[in-house]
Amino acid sequence: MGAVSTEIATLGGGCFWCLEAVFKELRGVERVVSGYSGGHVESPSYRDVCAGATGHAEVVQVHFDPSTISYREILEVFFATHDPTTPNRQGADVGTQYRSAIFLHSAEQRQTAQDLVEWLVKEDVFDAPIVTELVPFEDFWPADAYHLDYYARNESQPYCRLVIAPKLAKFREIFAEKRGSPTV
Repeated sequence: MGAVSTEIATLGGGCFWCLEAVFKELRGVERVVSGYSGGHVESPSYRDVCAGATGHAEVVQVHFDPSTISYREILEVFFATHDPTTPNRQGADVGTQYRSAIFLHSAEQRQTAQDLVEWLVKEDVFDAPIVTELVPFEDFWPADAYHLDYYARNESQPYCRLVIAPKLAKFREIFAEKRGSPTV
């Protein structure tokens, strides 16, 4: 039996804690890593990214099995669990690090993302224009260990209860058939 090929999606949609919690429950996802992409500083710190000094977005890298879940399905979950119409903001989280962005690893990913955005616009899914950036992937810098698996380790914290838990509930309701066992 041959090795399973894994693909990577790099997505920015606000706080990486929120995205990580959602994607860890998606069937076909093998690993989710929080970090930073899209900036101009090597190995940025969380403090520097939050200060807006590096140009990075908070992102997750979603490692997934395309024989179980497609890249388009990954993007459908992405668009359903954050607001792609607010520039540099998700709820109370404000700054360029919270922008909606898809960092594209291939021409195929670009085409899939463009096709989905066009469909979302045509179907009038959102009340405002989609501002999600579609940009070529360049670098990824993992976040410090205390950011990884944050929700699972801090569910009772106010931010987790007030911001992440409702996003997870929405995901669980809309995508019940796509849920799997949480990944590590």
